[in-house]
Parts: sequence; C-alpha cells; structure tokens
Amino acid sequence: MLREHRLALVGAAAAGVVALAGAAVPVRSSLAAAAPVASTIDWHACGDDGKAECATLRLPIDWARPDGPTFGLAIARRKALDPGARVGTLVFGPGGPGDSGVQRVTKLKGGIDRFSDRLRERFDIVSFDPRGIGASHPVTCSADLVKAGPSPMIKSAEEFQATLVHNARLRADCRERTGPLYDHADTLSTVRDVDAIRAALGEQKLTFHGSSYGTLLGEMYAETYPKRVRAMVLESVDDHSVPDARRFLTSELAAAQDSFDQFVAWCGRTSDCALHGKDVRAIWRDLRARSARGELPDPSEPGTALPEFNLVLMAYKSFYGPDWAMLAQNLAALNAAGPFKPSPQPAAAPASAETVNDPFTAQFCSDWSLPVRDYREYAQLMRRTEKVAPDMTFARPVVAISACLGWPQPVRNPQHRLDVRGSAPILLSNAVHDPATPYAWAQNVTRQLGRTGRLLTYEGAGHGSYGRGPCMQDTIDAYLISLKLPPRGKTCPAQ
Repeated sequence: MLREHRLALVGAAAAGVVALAGAAVPVRSSLAAAAPVASTIDWHACGDDGKAECATLRLPIDWARPDGPTFGLAIARRKALDPGARVGTLVFGPGGPGDSGVQRVTKLKGGIDRFSDRLRERFDIVSFDPRGIGASHPVTCSADLVKAGPSPMIKSAEEFQATLVHNARLRADCRERTGPLYDHADTLSTVRDVDAIRAALGEQKLTFHGSSYGTLLGEMYAETYPKRVRAMVLESVDDHSVPDARRFLTSELAAAQDSFDQFVAWCGRTSDCALHGKDVRAIWRDLRARSARGELPDPSEPGTALPEFNLVLMAYKSFYGPDWAMLAQNLAALNAAGPFKPSPQPAAAPASAETVNDPFTAQFCSDWSLPVRDYREYAQLMRRTEKVAPDMTFARPVVAISACLGWPQPVRNPQHRLDVRGSAPILLSNAVHDPATPYAWAQNVTRQLGRTGRLLTYEGAGHGSYGRGPCMQDTIDAYLISLKLPPRGKTCPAQ
C-alpha cells in the first residue's frame, strides 16, 4: 500500500499509515437500512483490453440525507472467466487512502493481475474508487497549497503553529473546491457505498477482499452489516482500536524499525547487497546526519539537497516490496557521493490556479482522531519514537500526525474497539515483518473478532501477503471460493 499522495509534504506520500485514537463509538443503528440504489447498472466497455466494464452509481453525499445532493461513484467489473463455475461477485476494497479500485480492475499489469486465475475463473471481480478519490468526485485542492506543505519534522513552537495555520488554510481550500463531499469522505460513509454496490449487483451477501486501508472498510462493514457477509478477507490489517497518538506512532514506527533491522540482517548475510561487509547502521546514521545538514545531493532533483525526511521515506518505501537490493544500491551511491554544491535556485514562481487531487486529509483525518495539544506534546512524541525507532524516527506515519494537526474534533468516524456480532467467519492475513500494518495489529483485531476471526500468518517481510507464494494464495482462494478456513495458527513460509 505504498501510495504517492500529498507529494508536497516534502515529497512524502501520506498513505500507508493507519489507525489512531478516540473513545466515542459512532451510532450505527440508523445506518443499517437498505441503501437506495438504481435497479440496474449501465455498464460500458473499458479497460486496457476493452474487456472490463465500467459504470457510475449515483449515491447520497450524506447518507443521513438520502434525498439530498448526490455524487457519482465509479465502479468497474470483470466477469468470471468460467461462467459455468461462477460463485458470485468478489468486491475488492482498495487501500491507501487514495488508491483507485477502478484501475485495479481495468488495468492488466499492476491491476487485475493481482488476483489469481482461479479467483478470476470463479468470481466477477468488482472494485470502485472510494468517494473523494479517482473518478468518484475527487477531493480537489490548490496545487500551490499542497506543494507548500510543511515538513512533519517540526522542530519548534513556531513551526508547530505554522503547521496549524497551513492545515487550516488547506482544509478551507479543499472544502471550497470540493463541496460538501469533503466533509463526508470518512470510511463509515464508504461502508454505505459498498452496501449500495452489493445491492445494485443483486448479491444477497457480500464477498469482500480488503487490502491495507481497505481492511478498515471491511471491518466496519462487518460491524455494520454482519448478516450480509458471505466471506471476507482482511489483508494487511488496520487496527482501529489503537487508543492515542503515542501508541499509534510507537506501534507504527516499531514496525518500520523492525523492517530496517530485517534489511540490515539481509545485507549482513547476502553478498549481493551493495553494502555487504560494511557497517550498514553507521553508514545510515552518517547519511542522515549529512542530509540534516543539507550536505546530501538529491538524486531525483539535481542541484538540490536531499532532506532528511525524504531520505528516511526512501528507505521506508523500499520495505513495502521489500526491495532491499535497490535500497542498498541507493544508499551505497549516496554514501559515495562527493561534497554537495547547491545550484542557484530560480525565483519562486507566482501563485498559479492549478489544482490537484488530494484526498488524504478528507478521509484519513475523518477516520482517526490525532489531537496533539501543542509543540511540547509533539516533541515528547518524537522523543519517544526515537527510542522505539532510532533508525526510522521520521518514517511516513509521522505525516499522519502532522497533516491532521488542528482537525476539528470530534471526527466523523472515531476509533473504537471492533464489535462484530453474527458475521460469517473472517480471514485475516498479515506478514510478520510488515512496515505499515504491524503484525501486532492483525493479532489484536483477530482477538477483537473472537471466534469470528482467523489469522493466516506470512512469515516473511513486506506489505501485503496475498501474492506471497502458493501457500498464502491457495489458502485465501480456498476460503473465498469454498469458505474453507485454514486451521488456527496456520503460517506460510517466507518466499
């Protein structure tokens, strides 16, 4: 779930982060009513090969006002390759926040190829662009404001205040350009959208596979509509019960540090590592120090310095694959780089009228309460994370805190302990060494589900586990197709 959103936050994407605190539990009793949807879907051919189908559902912006303003939810489908063996429809919940489910279905490479031939034979594969994302009334913001986003490496009370001011300006701008949907981009609203998709497709029960941020959608769907679940896979699991910013950051950055430790260990035992036989941690500390002083060249922007946050982000992103070999090559090249001489920078360009799609805050900050009172508390959080993750202190999850600073409380979809009653069994899957959704999160959600949950463990590294070899893929496919659960405690070896 490595996604490139909020690029202006010193080049950082704000996706790949999940979960935070809150205490209030949203009232869902009014949400379980049937969704008003069209009786038929007007499909048309689309996709790289013209063999997918696309359509738009008109749905309420505010599900509490079903007769109020609407938006178009983009959906896509590929029909089962073996109609005679068709089981039903598999709805895929995209990650991010910010991923396009439509592209997951319409694209051939890096899209529909995510699903095994076995699944494609037996299921219609359907996905969608969540509200505010892609072709579903995207959240639109000033490109200049997004680009001007401050670094999450806040070092003073003045920088903290400047971040609050920027966040407020960006919220106001995005809200004005996007309209009322900006305030209704939370995952609980998307739960209603998914049930509308189910109903429009004529499915009595939902077969669902959610990945990363899409697992929050699946969890909340099972909580809201437990009797409508046929089968559900939660892959790379979000834990919506993490109670506060401190525990959010420590759990996320502990996972990032674990991934860095795995990289160092791999380099130590693998002769193909470009840093094999060297003190990788010492080289890393030196590179961070050089970047903090503005002395490290940015290979992606010649003539400019590579900020420390971008250096850490580069490593963090490589852990998703993981692509340890490429990370080692990049670090070796930076380590060998000579003294950096900055080039004269052109004068700042005047303000433009350009816009970009930036759905992160509208969705994530509506789902997670991330209040930090002041710079003193922020600095305390950073000091604590430095102890937990000395090598990965400023990894991507810190963006979730800084980008949501000042978000109005209470949020629309506050965190709470998962309460699923009466659902069909739910299969969870997670890598032990996942940099973005810690294995401990999957274990905790499994405990919250009780007898309803079953955890399948991938013993390797990386974000995402479905395609990690035949053991993982075959086990998940068998469950989705025939509802056959693996035995409790089942693990699959690293590939």
